[in-house]
Amino acid sequence: MAGKKQFDMDTALDAAMIQFWRDGYADTSLDDLSRATGLNRSSIYSSLGDKDTLFLRCLDLYAARYGEKYDAALSCAASEPVAAVRAFFDVTLERIADPELPDGCLIAQTAMAIPVLSPSVAAHAKQALGFQRLRLRAALKAGGLTDQEAEALAVHAAAVNQSLAVMSRAGASPAQLLAIVGVTVDALSQALRA
Repeated sequence: MAGKKQFDMDTALDAAMIQFWRDGYADTSLDDLSRATGLNRSSIYSSLGDKDTLFLRCLDLYAARYGEKYDAALSCAASEPVAAVRAFFDVTLERIADPELPDGCLIAQTAMAIPVLSPSVAAHAKQALGFQRLRLRAALKAGGLTDQEAEALAVHAAAVNQSLAVMSRAGASPAQLLAIVGVTVDALSQALRA
């Protein structure tokens, strides 16, 4: 039927997200998005928005998809804070190890590109990073840490989590990434014992 959309919006958004994740915002052209989604440029604009709007939707999709997994991992933090933080990192390590997904992390990539992004995209990236810190802080506080300890360890764990994505993209081995996680989990364990 003429004029009726003939594509699945979720599939198109997922394909666009993977394209942005693979090549980054700046290096993804509308032609790249057209190839990835199977939509022509006018369909992208009319259905998904301009590049910034589409990227923000993809960033939200990514944050929601992995945010749910991080929340599930941290759900046992009140009774088992060390296991919860280890499970949090496992979400990232599993994503990194998945051969069907691009290397790294869409949020980490976006954060590194903040100086060249539009103000709205840069603010969105900062907000996504902030959600990760807040998620960790709440879990660590539920696990018995003071406000100050929970904040310090949440900032550290969020930074380590983002560094795992950067290190994986730079070629770090799974053993090296596990060792990085081990140092952070050991530090948390020591803080809880103190």
